[in-house]
Amino acid sequence: MTAGFRADPAFEPGSVAVTDWPLCQVRLQNDARFPWLILIPRRIGLTELDQLEPSDLNLLMAEVLRAGATVRALGRMIDSPVEKLNVAALGNVTAQLHVHVVGRRSDDPVWPDPVWGRGVAERWAPQRLDNLIEALRRG
Repeated sequence: MTAGFRADPAFEPGSVAVTDWPLCQVRLQNDARFPWLILIPRRIGLTELDQLEPSDLNLLMAEVLRAGATVRALGRMIDSPVEKLNVAALGNVTAQLHVHVVGRRSDDPVWPDPVWGRGVAERWAPQRLDNLIEALRRG
């Protein structure tokens, strides 16, 4: 972990830190409508992909692929099989570099629109959230 790294506090209300991978802090979005992970590279002061060192950029892409497989597995766990992965590094609201990996279905509540700003997040039930976090930590 990079000394002094902290995820922007703006992530706290909507997501839960699950684990750390070699580069990124992995967070579960607290929205039961979608299987959704957020990857935050543990590097200080980054806002754009092109600020990553080439080796970190390669590692980020590997972790995005890993997150995609994890989101697909999460979708199966919650009986919401993923048909399409949406991957985005927007940063319009929270500037700290982060990548969303969202599992989508053609029958999800906002399909085919993007997930951002559409509808109201449905928080995971506390016990369900704890179970998902534990399953994600086990790998």
